[in-house]
Amino acid sequence: MLDTRLHSAASAAPVPPAAGSADIAETVLEQARERARAEAQPYAGGISPADAWILVTEGRAVLVDVRTAEERKFVGHIPETLHVAWMTGTAMNRNPRFVKELEAKVRKDTLVLFLCRSGKRSAAAAEAAAKAGFTNAFNILEGFEGDLDERQRRGGVGGWRFHDLPWVQD
Repeated sequence: MLDTRLHSAASAAPVPPAAGSADIAETVLEQARERARAEAQPYAGGISPADAWILVTEGRAVLVDVRTAEERKFVGHIPETLHVAWMTGTAMNRNPRFVKELEAKVRKDTLVLFLCRSGKRSAAAAEAAAKAGFTNAFNILEGFEGDLDERQRRGGVGGWRFHDLPWVQD
């Protein structure tokens, strides 16, 4: 069973309680869009991992993992998500077919949440998607593993797994 409790990540302002989950989702999205406008981001905005999970479990958004196939296999991935690699292989070469592969899997008016390891590649993927006409392209802040800590390790400072959201490993 998947955990659908309301979470609030430190990287985004907490969402105040509202009349219903639809109101909460709209508040989250509007806050993200406002931050994106204020920061002149080239995509719709950034969403915390916890808020992203709520949007996905409510069926309001599609999560697209842009990490490499190797990262998904050996580090873990979120069940029932789409995969369109932003970069490929261990050499991390930019996937020249990224937009075409995305277009084959997702309609351009869909609310799309992009996820990578730390939130940097997914921001680039969201930007490319927005430039290609995806009107609701959001970056999942913190990524799957979060930022490096003081010992140069991931997993202890933010990220999908840090917030104890659902994931599996092959």
